[in-house]
Amino acid sequence: MRIVVADEQAKVRYALKVRLQQRPGMEVVGEAATVHELLAEVEGTQPDVVLLHWRIRKMAGLDLMAALRDIDPELFVIALSALPEACCEALDEGADAFVSKVSHPECLLEAIDAARKRRKDGPKGTD
Repeated sequence: MRIVVADEQAKVRYALKVRLQQRPGMEVVGEAATVHELLAEVEGTQPDVVLLHWRIRKMAGLDLMAALRDIDPELFVIALSALPEACCEALDEGADAFVSKVSHPECLLEAIDAARKRRKDGPKGTD
């Protein structure tokens, strides 16, 4: 799985990158601290998954989920936040999954595995 990590904190991006690269079949192909960097990374690296700190989407004044889907309609977006109340908002706005930043790291790996399964089985809504 090709993954882009988007979080405004460099230490969080680094920790996620180190954790993910320890798993076979996972490759962090890009990092972003801002929405504009994220869009450029997604366009340039064509990842399977974006790990998106939910707070950064408000920094750009645009519909980030629509912009990401314009680049790749099959992109799997996992929203991350320490605020559990962000879950409903993230899913309502089009994120494919939500993982709390305070959850056990296995929760994030399970969400990425769900993206892998979806990629293997085909796009959402197809049989």
